[in-house]
Amino acid sequence: AVVSTQSTGTLTIYDTAIGMTKADLVNNLGTIANSGTKNFMDALSAGADISMIGQFGVGFYSSYLVADRVEVHSKNNDDEMYIWESSAGGSFTIHQSEDAEEVARGTKIILHLREDM
Repeated sequence: AVVSTQSTGTLTIYDTAIGMTKADLVNNLGTIANSGTKNFMDALSAGADISMIGQFGVGFYSSYLVADRVEVHSKNNDDEMYIWESSAGGSFTIHQSEDAEEVARGTKIILHLREDM
């Protein structure tokens, strides 16, 4: 499902699939080389057109074209619920959810949209 909340400037995408463990979040979202983003950013710096985005397997990281901060809340049956957060500066944080809205199983991605969107 997709929910747009104009008052908070967010776009939320969620599912009830298998979710990710803490290790999955680190391995799949926390490793820039794993996503193809570094190659994409290098190509952009070299003058490539942004329409090439699909050629690098960027996928998830293309969310930073419209968002300045991304949160991924995820719960897998084999682990607790964790929240991965990044502002696209090359670093991220992961913490166990204590006060965040519960996700029984699956993943919720919250895009905090840029002011110019």
